[in-house]
Amino acid sequence: MPSTVGAVSTALKTALGTITGLRTASIQPDQLNPPIAFPVLNSVSYHQSMGTTSALTLMEYTIFVIVGRYTDRTAHATLDSFLSPTGALSVRTALEADSTLGGVVSTLIVDQSTNISSVTSAEAEFLQISFNVRVHN
Repeated sequence: MPSTVGAVSTALKTALGTITGLRTASIQPDQLNPPIAFPVLNSVSYHQSMGTTSALTLMEYTIFVIVGRYTDRTAHATLDSFLSPTGALSVRTALEADSTLGGVVSTLIVDQSTNISSVTSAEAEFLQISFNVRVHN
């Protein structure tokens, strides 16, 4: 039985929570208190496997990481660690360390990092990065 969107979002939050100092949420919070990461569901594709009795469901998520104030040099330095393919602050490493998210999904992969940009919230400008994650359920 495939996991629900809510269960997958919570499992992604838990995996991101293994990064020391990174706040996490299972949905976008009302207020941004960086550094913080949260998943946003982009799409659900059904019937992704052929010739089996149970069809695979593919969920595509964007993980947003709000690093810090856009003009803060520390935020830009921390961005490098979040983008690294390995290491204690690597988002990819945290998510792929247990590709089943504790048995919640069949597997996942972090496809790419995109959209290094600024985001405005409560009249403050923040540095953000997005990670594309494909979850096979």
